Amino acid sequence: MSILSRLNSKLKSNNDTGFSNSSDGIGGRFINKDGSFNVVKEGASFTERVSLYYNMLTMPLGKFLLIILVCFVVINLFFTGLYLLLGTEELTGMISSNLTDHVKEVFFFSAQTLTTVGYGRINPVGTMASSLASLEALCGFLGFAIITGLLYGRFSKPQAYLRFSENALIAPYQGITGLMFRFISYKENHNLTDLEVRVTLGITIPENGKELFKFYTLPLERSKVDSLVMNWTVVHPIDEQSPLFGFSEEDIKTSDAEIYVMVRGFDDVFSNTVLQRTSYRFNEMVFNAKFRRMYRESEDGNTTIMELDKLNDFDVL
Repeated sequence: MSILSRLNSKLKSNNDTGFSNSSDGIGGRFINKDGSFNVVKEGASFTERVSLYYNMLTMPLGKFLLIILVCFVVINLFFTGLYLLLGTEELTGMISSNLTDHVKEVFFFSAQTLTTVGYGRINPVGTMASSLASLEALCGFLGFAIITGLLYGRFSKPQAYLRFSENALIAPYQGITGLMFRFISYKENHNLTDLEVRVTLGITIPENGKELFKFYTLPLERSKVDSLVMNWTVVHPIDEQSPLFGFSEEDIKTSDAEIYVMVRGFDDVFSNTVLQRTSYRFNEMVFNAKFRRMYRESEDGNTTIMELDKLNDFDVL
């Protein structure tokens, strides 16, 4: 009997993970390294599946600013086209003598109207142009109100600011072996309190001639800490009660093992509970290795220095 078959008859799995037990149709990892779920939804329209507000809050800052810039340019090009359709005689103060300069002047007039700057050199004189300028000013008010709300949402959204080691190690631990990884809060003066970590093992196990995913909650050496001032190395002792007991590196690979990590804590800055997830697949688990210490004493002996760049450093035993 293989070690996976023995595991299937030895321990009771957890079925409350939210993931399917069937291995058919499951591709890659369940949870990405950044904590997002590796699932793409189809079968519904784009507007039903996508939350524009959520995407604008969570996308990278550079992409967010680029979208705002692109929207600003596109809206002004749209109104520029409308002004040109009405005719430049609807605007007074134009000094350009050719079409290219006309377009530039109208575009910048549109930008000044949208932002309600209104330098005053170019003014609408016709009823249609005045109505269009009024509509554009209204769009500007609404647009900047939306942008202000998104900016506030992005900067006020609670975040854990945790960074996890790239690898999980399986190494000697108190006379046995242990599965371990570590993480740290990387922002200065941004420490979490009442932290709790939960680790789940997902593996493929043969059952009744089929390959099924089974999930096991891994007991930890310590699952709670009062505060995360330094790094926290999370350890699962691999004893006889562990689902990983007796696993070799080849067994880990054969079972398509993945470790799911969820960390929850209270953030004093946001006065709210924050959560962050990550995972480690079988090819990110290193056997017979030990993490290097990532802190040292300051030269004057009065401070502890955390070396964030050593989070992923380990030595092979």
